[in-house]
Amino acid sequence: MTFLDRPGQIINWFVCSLCAPWVLRFWSCRCPRTRRNLLLGTACVIYLGFLVSQVGHVLPQHKAGHQKGNSKSLQGVVQTPFLGIPLDGTLSPPDPQIGENGTSVPANVVYITLRSKRSKPANIRGTVKPKRRKKHAVPLPYGQGLPGAAAGQKETLFQQRGRMSQAVGIMAAVAAPATWKSHLMEDRDRKKELSMRLREHWRHVGISENVNVQPKTQESNIRIYSESSPSWLTRDDIESMRVMADSQIEGIQEAPSQHGILAVFERNPRAAGAACSQGQCGLIKIPLDMSEVFAFHLDRILGLNRTLPSVSRKFEFIQDGQPCPVILWDSTLSPTDNGTHSSVRLNWRDYQQLLKQKCWVNGKVPKAEWGCTEIHHHEWSKMALFDFLLQVYSRLDRNCCGFKPRREDSCVQKRLKLKCNDQDSIDLTHIIQRRHDPRHLVLIDNMAFFDRSEDNLDFKILQGITEFPELAVSVLKSQHLREKLLQSLFLDKVYWESQGGRQGIEKLIDVVERRAKILLTYINAHGAKVIPMNE
Repeated sequence: MTFLDRPGQIINWFVCSLCAPWVLRFWSCRCPRTRRNLLLGTACVIYLGFLVSQVGHVLPQHKAGHQKGNSKSLQGVVQTPFLGIPLDGTLSPPDPQIGENGTSVPANVVYITLRSKRSKPANIRGTVKPKRRKKHAVPLPYGQGLPGAAAGQKETLFQQRGRMSQAVGIMAAVAAPATWKSHLMEDRDRKKELSMRLREHWRHVGISENVNVQPKTQESNIRIYSESSPSWLTRDDIESMRVMADSQIEGIQEAPSQHGILAVFERNPRAAGAACSQGQCGLIKIPLDMSEVFAFHLDRILGLNRTLPSVSRKFEFIQDGQPCPVILWDSTLSPTDNGTHSSVRLNWRDYQQLLKQKCWVNGKVPKAEWGCTEIHHHEWSKMALFDFLLQVYSRLDRNCCGFKPRREDSCVQKRLKLKCNDQDSIDLTHIIQRRHDPRHLVLIDNMAFFDRSEDNLDFKILQGITEFPELAVSVLKSQHLREKLLQSLFLDKVYWESQGGRQGIEKLIDVVERRAKILLTYINAHGAKVIPMNE
């Protein structure tokens, strides 16, 4: 724009050129000072009014032009379709526009933020206490229901959980309180009565010892797709797993000296003797004890071989179809004491004394004053290693003296935690042998706790243990524990699916691997020996 294109500047120059001579003439003439000042003031006021009129004329035009430009830019944005916006949430910044004076001007862009779908956290099934929810049971087709129901009143299927034993608890909701199991374990007479009611109830619905309650399935629930099974599982293990997972149920009966019911599976008609004495029975436990299956596979992989075969199975007569652990019934187990559920009565003081004497090591017969039992010294080391990895505290620390328990733990419910001041008199529980093999232990009731943090582990389980089995420690060091557990647990189809597939199984393996590293650190820090224990 040239000087002549600006009319405001031309007028200003013209006014100044005309007024300058007159101002000089009035200033130099001999007119009165008052008159001269009045003329100069009048000229200044006129010029000031002229300047104000020029400014008011320029500003409205500039404001109108700015609004016109904005309306055009917004109209262009609204009319532009959004087909070019990616739906994956990756929007790149707009390219700047070049203005008239050469500067970059950002374009008018409407940004759209796409909120991604929130993913739920993975749930470790079988380790988190399920939520309590109401169960609506189906009325029984017959009239009275369980014995003891009111006359003329239809009782719903398994309506009263408090009237059932642990075996009946399989049919109850998973949301039963943790104390329910502990209270039932203390009342043996009540268990017998409830088992009788249970059998009477099944007779009403058409289930008896000679009636099949589950049809055969074409596909086995034990998946072995290779030519051979994993090397750590014996042929007897595979056969027992297939029987418990696939065989028909011919009848049910009360489990002697145990808490639950026995399922009698179909067997060869030519077989003689009792079915349960030939490995054709399984102890059905509640769904909360599903970690028994994991414990069985871990025991075989570590080369301990001290647990009974266990599988997961669904039953038609169980409410909601919840899978339950089924453990092979071993009729050769020694009778147990009602108070400690052990075939050998030991307290903590006697147990620590046995560890110092190293009973039966190298075939050496212990002296009478040593107070040794028939159990071999190496058995305690294997049990301690196994219990630490799974944090099974019921055998060596039933009062929860070595860690901070939760409110729902049995030791808190029974107020056993208050008796930790006198730990020497606390009895060990679930110390069981076989009648024909008293040197070795049989590990039962292996309920694991995967939700216990690393800073709250029960190290009392390892107290007094100065030697560990070489084979088990080598597996923990080999970095192949995860691979073997995945391969072994995959065999049990029902358990694999109940834990959420591979993702859920690997969550459990993560916990065991972290505890294995802590155990190896403990062994090195305390100078414990790692020796062969294949006597």
